Amino acid sequence: MKSATRNQASSTGPRQSSSTKKAAASGWIGSALEYYDWFVYAQAAALVFPGIFFPAGNPTVALIASLGTYAVGYVARPIGAFVLGQWGDKHGRKNVLVLAMLMMGASTFAVALLPTFNQVGLWAPILLLVLRLIQGFAVAGELSGASAMIVEHAPFGRRGFYASFALQGTQAGQIIAAAVFIPLSATLSNEAFKAWGWRVPFILSAVVVFAGYLIRRRVEETPVFEQEKAHHEIARTPILQVLRESWLDVVRAVCMTLVNVVGVTVSVFGAAYATQPGYHVGMSTTVYLWIPVIANVIALALIPWFGNLSDRFGRRPLMIVGSLGSGVLAYAYLYEVSQNNVALTIILAILMWGMLYQVWNATFASFFQELFPSRTRVTGFAISQNIGLLITAFLPSIFAAVAPPGSANVPFVIGSICFGITIVGAIAAWSARETHRIPLNDLGKPDATPVPREEYERLRAGAR
Repeated sequence: MKSATRNQASSTGPRQSSSTKKAAASGWIGSALEYYDWFVYAQAAALVFPGIFFPAGNPTVALIASLGTYAVGYVARPIGAFVLGQWGDKHGRKNVLVLAMLMMGASTFAVALLPTFNQVGLWAPILLLVLRLIQGFAVAGELSGASAMIVEHAPFGRRGFYASFALQGTQAGQIIAAAVFIPLSATLSNEAFKAWGWRVPFILSAVVVFAGYLIRRRVEETPVFEQEKAHHEIARTPILQVLRESWLDVVRAVCMTLVNVVGVTVSVFGAAYATQPGYHVGMSTTVYLWIPVIANVIALALIPWFGNLSDRFGRRPLMIVGSLGSGVLAYAYLYEVSQNNVALTIILAILMWGMLYQVWNATFASFFQELFPSRTRVTGFAISQNIGLLITAFLPSIFAAVAPPGSANVPFVIGSICFGITIVGAIAAWSARETHRIPLNDLGKPDATPVPREEYERLRAGAR
């Protein structure tokens, strides 16, 4: 074990440092661009789509249906995870990232061209649904491939830090998605915004595709994958192998992924609760759009720091603290939204989403990658994350059904559900083995022995 870790550490030189930085930069930029596409749809589903793609007359039904199309994108994600996860394990991390980027950008751009319900009737929501399914299929290969690329390029003792940049990119994508809507909703009339203004962010996805393609094509494939390919050690059916050898870790990762309920509580259901007719909150759409932007700006600054903490103290403590800390604040956050208290809503969004949730968010990518061996790493991450996200995605619609417009108990009911789910995620993290001191080649092995802490700290210091 010691010789393996020393060999790994000794390979850290200028070439590996350059490859690590390129992989991290590619993961950041690629994730930002691709998740921009994903969250542009989420914003529009809460703010615009209920009135233009669904029948008028019943705002509750239109809202639930619109949030349902947001959720349906997650139905396709497990399918995409099965296909693209295996593609990444069989054909390389780089190939799957380029493929996912092209599909995501094309489907998002097509949303901008869709006719409304008043123009084509039921064909409008049907076409919207089809494009959302394509989006879901494509995005399923993004984070699993990007974080695998980074982890396998990163030096020992710094995997958490570098992998956190892919998550920082997803937060940047959310900021850009919300920020694009802000000037449009602030400067255009409500009629103009609903007539054509909402289409602008989707049209911009054409730029996303071009930029992302150029970036992803220039990144080198990981040495681990190239070595397995050279020795003919690539799994023939990664999905069967991961379910046979690592099924319990798949279950754990699915449960941990449910902590994403914090994000949908703030950015999706929270937006509908604050702005849609019938809830009687009356918060300005423009004001609410600033809330995730501000929280995510804080997150951008903190994510690499939390990633570095996970390299120092381990993945499990941060996963547990982030899950429980962010979940318990759901009560207070939704209560302040119900009171239309903008100042406290922003403060609680920063605490809940911008800080405590990011303790979990900055850590989970490296943790999930380290639970699986390299031959099934992309597949294991992809199916675990996307099954968990599939469950989480339907929560905004369930929230709207359980606490529909006119309900007086929204903060308590939805806050209780949110906190209960984060408890499940924390228990799953507690039950998993710690991985931060296990060398790359031993990850995913049940009998892997962690490097002694003193030696680990020495190697970690040398990798900076």
